[in-house]
Amino acid sequence: MEQSPFRWLLPLAVLALVVIGWEAVVRLNNLPPYILPSPLLVATTLFNDRVVLFQSMLVTLETTLIALLIAVLGGVTLALVFASSRIVEFSLFPIAVILQVTPVIAVAPLMLIYLSTDSAVLVCAWLVAFFPVLSNTTLGLKSIDPNLRDLFRLSGASGWQTLVQLKLPTALPYFLGGLRIAGGLALIGAVVGEIAAGSAGAGSGLAFRIVESAYRLNIPRLFAALLLISLAGILIYAVLSLISWLVLRRWHESEMDAR
Repeated sequence: MEQSPFRWLLPLAVLALVVIGWEAVVRLNNLPPYILPSPLLVATTLFNDRVVLFQSMLVTLETTLIALLIAVLGGVTLALVFASSRIVEFSLFPIAVILQVTPVIAVAPLMLIYLSTDSAVLVCAWLVAFFPVLSNTTLGLKSIDPNLRDLFRLSGASGWQTLVQLKLPTALPYFLGGLRIAGGLALIGAVVGEIAAGSAGAGSGLAFRIVESAYRLNIPRLFAALLLISLAGILIYAVLSLISWLVLRRWHESEMDAR
């Protein structure tokens, strides 16, 4: 069933009501900006400080995308190894789980001791983005239809042909699902790393601007930087969702139904 183009009006209307309510609370209670700035003041600050804030946004996005690329390359490669060797999987998968369940906020100060600020933030972003790619891709490589696998074997297909024509297409939707999750997590990891670096007086990303603004009680700029982080997360998710749709829309049920 085709969805109406007006389906976007409802969330936009809800968002508008939230902003209007926020503005009304500030004005009716006469709240000072250092307690709660109004949406209009946040927008004004965002415009006035746009050069600094957008440069910081580019730094955060660059770190996020590099960490995501490294996570994809490492996660897919290791998933292929896991799918071909159970011994290697049993040996290394627990280590990957440990990296995932360890809070990145606890690892970030340690990374700042041994690495430069930029490298430490990059490692924090990579740590949280790596596991979703690895686990989802591994699951996809193991989810092939046994009947198709037997058909390939009976047809005399080589291991390379089975990988390219059966395993990888089967794993692709799982990989893309993990990629969407990893994109948001990479941004969170970058923000956590930048906050830790900002607490140490270093950094240049959006989270550093948040820490800097909090120290200076420049709350409108803090809200403006937080707004840009949210917009960056929405942008990353939208781009990755678009890539997933473009890749799967002609043959996979999940995106064919979404049309």
